[in-house]
Amino acid sequence: METRELSVVAGSFVGFQFLFSVASPRLSLAVATGYKQLPPTKLTEWNSRLVSTVHALIVGLFCLYILWFDDAVNANPVWGDPNLVKLNVAITCGYLLYDLFLLACNWSTMGDSFFVCHHLAALYAYGYVLTRGVLPYFANFRLISELSTPFVNQRWFYEVLKYPRSHRMVVLNGVAMAVVFFAVRIAVMPSYWASVFATFGTPEFERLGLGAQVAWITSCIALDILNTIWMYKIARGCYKVLTGRGGRKVKADADEKHANNHTD
Repeated sequence: METRELSVVAGSFVGFQFLFSVASPRLSLAVATGYKQLPPTKLTEWNSRLVSTVHALIVGLFCLYILWFDDAVNANPVWGDPNLVKLNVAITCGYLLYDLFLLACNWSTMGDSFFVCHHLAALYAYGYVLTRGVLPYFANFRLISELSTPFVNQRWFYEVLKYPRSHRMVVLNGVAMAVVFFAVRIAVMPSYWASVFATFGTPEFERLGLGAQVAWITSCIALDILNTIWMYKIARGCYKVLTGRGGRKVKADADEKHANNHTD
């Protein structure tokens, strides 16, 4: 890994930690009247989710820029010039390291082994991009899914502030969450996998080596299975809210299931 990428990873880690501990509390006190009434555990998760939203917007919009304007990456998805993609991936790796540190420091209230496994697997896969510069197009394409994260986090903010599920802003955010989640995680699957299959058997694919091939394909399959399951649950929840079938029990169940889901 080059010095530039290491510097971005370290700077990203420090920056997100600063945002969590200093900037987020001050901003939240100014814009959210119910913030200071939250219990300490909720305050921690609130600040964590705000950081998650900022990270998602940074890398998601950067991904769109690369997809639209980086001709070298789009021309050769396996070995194209990875400079911009590596910067974006380095930001994400810094965020993942920050989030692992946050989980470790607050394990009793926020600890989730699923997210630890997810973050470690992501760091392993992105390591190939940072150290070897391979698969820049596919790494960038995957990060576009972060654009759904702000809506997921906003849903949690509304719930913890006790907005009723029938509230107009809650309903609008829920619909937007379902639409954006489908657009960036589900609708793109055919295009993504068509690009994957198009590389099979090519000299570029063979140059990757077995380790990179396995890390790439298995992580993609696992992520798409999870995305499909999550999309089904989101669609069900959205349907219940729009049809007025989301009762109190549904809300309570959702709160329990998503209590530690701070890095969606």
